[in-house]
Amino acid sequence: MADVKIILPDGSAKEYAAGTTLGEAVRQLSNSLAKKVLAAEVNGELTDLREELVDGSTVSFLTFEQDGGKHTLRHTASHIMAQAIKRLWPEAKLAIGPAIDKGFYYDIDMEHVLVPEDLPKIEKEMSRIVKENLPIEKNVMPRQEAIEFFKNLNEDYKVELIQDLPEDAIISCYKQGDFIDLCAGPHAASTGKVKAFKLQSIAGAYWRGDEKNKMLQRIYGTAFEKKEELEAYLQLLEEAAKRDHRKLGKELGLFVLKEEGPGFPFFLPKGMALRNELETFWRELHHEFEYVEIRTPVILNRQLWETSGHWDHYRENMYTVQIDNEDYAIKPMNCPGGILVYQNEMHSYRDLPIRMAELGLVHRHELSGALHGLFRVRSFTQDDAHVFMTPEQIKPELMKVIELFDRTYSQFGLKYHVELSTKPEGALGDDHIWELATDALRDAIEAKGIPYVVNPGDGAFYGPKLDYHIEDSLGRTWQCGTIQLDMNLPERFGMEYIGEDGQKHRPIMIHRACFGSLERFIGILTEHYAGAFPTWMAPVQVKVLPISEKHVEYANKIAKEMRHDYIRVEVDERNEKIGYKVRQAQMEKVPYMLVVGEKEMEDGTVNVRKHGGDELGTVKWEDFFKDIKEEVKNRK
Repeated sequence: MADVKIILPDGSAKEYAAGTTLGEAVRQLSNSLAKKVLAAEVNGELTDLREELVDGSTVSFLTFEQDGGKHTLRHTASHIMAQAIKRLWPEAKLAIGPAIDKGFYYDIDMEHVLVPEDLPKIEKEMSRIVKENLPIEKNVMPRQEAIEFFKNLNEDYKVELIQDLPEDAIISCYKQGDFIDLCAGPHAASTGKVKAFKLQSIAGAYWRGDEKNKMLQRIYGTAFEKKEELEAYLQLLEEAAKRDHRKLGKELGLFVLKEEGPGFPFFLPKGMALRNELETFWRELHHEFEYVEIRTPVILNRQLWETSGHWDHYRENMYTVQIDNEDYAIKPMNCPGGILVYQNEMHSYRDLPIRMAELGLVHRHELSGALHGLFRVRSFTQDDAHVFMTPEQIKPELMKVIELFDRTYSQFGLKYHVELSTKPEGALGDDHIWELATDALRDAIEAKGIPYVVNPGDGAFYGPKLDYHIEDSLGRTWQCGTIQLDMNLPERFGMEYIGEDGQKHRPIMIHRACFGSLERFIGILTEHYAGAFPTWMAPVQVKVLPISEKHVEYANKIAKEMRHDYIRVEVDERNEKIGYKVRQAQMEKVPYMLVVGEKEMEDGTVNVRKHGGDELGTVKWEDFFKDIKEEVKNRK
């Protein structure tokens, strides 16, 4: 009689004989499913199919479509790569080789210095191993036995890893043919499962991430279930490389990063034109949603940051300075300054809600290795806002913020999904306050009919939040906006308002940022549009291209008229052929090019060309002027 029962995702129960493995169980369920399944999730834990069923456990079988399945296939690919390297360079010593997001890597210690030309050789050997379809077997051994085993293989790094484990640890290894590696798994059933892979790059990596240790050689790769999926992913990477905001930022003259200020971006004139348009859009939208704008100081004293909790919870990320022998900090966040503005006068319940918005410059210490263009910097502008309200106003105010976020992202054609992030470890406040705040966020997002997922333990230290992950034109997601509900900082700062009963009450506070970081959002938009920004945002909206020197005066007359109405226009006066000027303007991704020659000058017309190659024909220049003003006004 069966004596092991498991629960499947649909809630149904299945019974099996004791000692049945997960792999055997899925084969009994369906042979066709078993061919696709790579691992299982047992009670929320990624588990190898070679493990035996546990009575009463909840089991989900994972194919490549699930993250756990991708992880398993790519982890197997890392072992295949390690085996190939050992065949090619038997003296190589292996360190670690995990699966990572979108791929895998392995750190190697060997005398041969790897070069890009080595990657095809390794791939060829990997293909042989895949073709051999070697069964992958799991073995376990006691700690001391494992130490001796890997010492005999001269695998010093494996020995060190085992020695760091507890005395009673049972060590697992995976064997494929003549290759065996220390590993917790899980892995696919055989090497033949890994049919589509690509080695991508070589890098250096300190053993265990410690610069005091030896520098190892790291090979990055990726793997997919099908070759078509791999090819599509590689094409996506190629397109992403063309859109890299660091590359386009340099080519289009938007921003620059200097050695004199690593992580502190300089915005160039064209970058400022783009940035100013975004700020104008932000201000107009916030005016419509009845916010007032404030500006708070960049440096405030230690006492303020101790009151807010940042000094204890965020100190390692803050830049500090002494003024008159007193500790100050450069603000990493705007909220304490906004609270001081609120406390500048006593408020009545009739004043609430108060919505304060701020384009606040903040500074946060980031490790130099983590800096990445505009995506990870040390100084950036948060489009922050704080809403101070009564308990009765929580839901309508949250819904209003959610509507503002939707309006913002829709303007740029950005889709999004939302995560509800709950109380983290070491958070301020008791569980009851957190539960109230979390429920309020859940009620608001559900009332707006927006799907969301729960992200446990990822809230801010003072409150839960809704995090917005936007999707760009390549399908990549970026965490941008956040809506945080806070009942803790009003308590810590002793914030008050006079209620309808004439008594003092504690307001509740929303922290929210829609762009998140203005700098990062510009980087995202640069890649989203591949530098070809909509006309209203474009740093240069029109380029007038005179065919010869005789037509320069007419070109400048047109440009002058447009500048009067704040159209950003340039005239290419160079003594070059018109075809060259057009190509140059196309490379600069200018939305409109106006070619003017003898006929256009006589007729008061312009020959209009659009970025991308479309010729719109010859029109009266006043008509073009009217149309582009309308396009900019409507933010098209």
